[in-house]
Amino acid sequence: MSTAKPYGFTTTILHNDRQKEIEHGSPHKPIHSSVTYGYKNARELADVFQGKQAGYRYGRQGNPTVAALEDKISKMEDGIASLCFATGMAAIGAVFQGLLRQGDHIISSRFLFGNTNSVWQTCAEQGIQLSLVDATNVAEVAAAITPATRMVFVETIANPRTQIADLKRIGELCQQHGILYVVDNTMTSPYLFRPKAVGAGLVVNSLTKSIAGHGNVLGGALTDTGLFDWASYPHIASNFRKLASAQQGMAQLRAKALRDFGASISPDAAHQIAVGAETLALRMQRESENALELARLLQADPRVAVVHYPGLESHPQHALASELFRAYGALLSFELKPEIDCFDYLNHLKLAINATHLGDTRTLVIPVAHTIFFEMGPERRAEMGIVDSLIRVSVGIEDTEDLLQDFANALNQFD
Repeated sequence: MSTAKPYGFTTTILHNDRQKEIEHGSPHKPIHSSVTYGYKNARELADVFQGKQAGYRYGRQGNPTVAALEDKISKMEDGIASLCFATGMAAIGAVFQGLLRQGDHIISSRFLFGNTNSVWQTCAEQGIQLSLVDATNVAEVAAAITPATRMVFVETIANPRTQIADLKRIGELCQQHGILYVVDNTMTSPYLFRPKAVGAGLVVNSLTKSIAGHGNVLGGALTDTGLFDWASYPHIASNFRKLASAQQGMAQLRAKALRDFGASISPDAAHQIAVGAETLALRMQRESENALELARLLQADPRVAVVHYPGLESHPQHALASELFRAYGALLSFELKPEIDCFDYLNHLKLAINATHLGDTRTLVIPVAHTIFFEMGPERRAEMGIVDSLIRVSVGIEDTEDLLQDFANALNQFD
């Protein structure tokens, strides 16, 4: 008996809503704006609250439109369940709030997104031990493990210097020690990479970025890949221990982080993200192609000191990126020669937009040290290799020749 071949990435996302009954035959799950849900009798309401019957309790904890997006994210990441939040940072905060306790120890890459770094500092101030390591070297992660280590947290591609963690070997290490492996997949997206392939137990995505893709909506998600044994995790509350092991982690996160702290995504935002996600593969492919061409142009220019992009053979983790990722992504950064002021250069760009954001259809540029990493201070920036001339580029889907011409014209102002 033959088994039907599973659909590809884009086909699955396009038609996912239609795998369940949709009101009036719509191809998308419609926007359900109700906050409260009524039932035919009080016993039915009680059964929903007690988990004996499927249903929605209150908009802060779940919504049919949000549930449809969560199902779509799970399909993208090949996970067993997802939770959506108002922002990507809310999703990251939920990991700490829902799963960590005073005295716990976390190991994290030191090449972190600025706001995630800020959250780590808050955790440290609240009694959670923190080790920041060079995650491109699995030996540093191994050396940091203690009996109190509860999780290892890394990003796939670091923002803005594009360092790539030794994802597979860190996953093997976490499995050996029974440690929860949390991977932020925002910079690659589920189209370019699935962290489940390297053993991640939880996957973080800022839906605001490439998944939504148009810079017009906020959202975040956590996905349980099904690989971590929650029965072994010490901080699962007794009421969630009654559930099957695979359900315990997400049940606690939904209650202790999403419900209790209320960082709920709106139905309107969930709908926008779900529609944007349909073209994720098409956009990521084009953005990655544009980024590689732009990186090559910049690398060949004598006025540019260095380019950081995994698609270049000069990148320290180029071979690793080639092994792991479908393409090299839309993020690059570069440093100008000392005699060129980065502000002067940026002001000569006509097409690229001076803005802070990533994963947009439009190319965005920003002077890193003076903006998104300014709050860190010079010492921490130096540790991360962020110099004053560093410019980050989130490459969009513009016609390639137009994009290259814009960056080249700006460089030509400094002949």
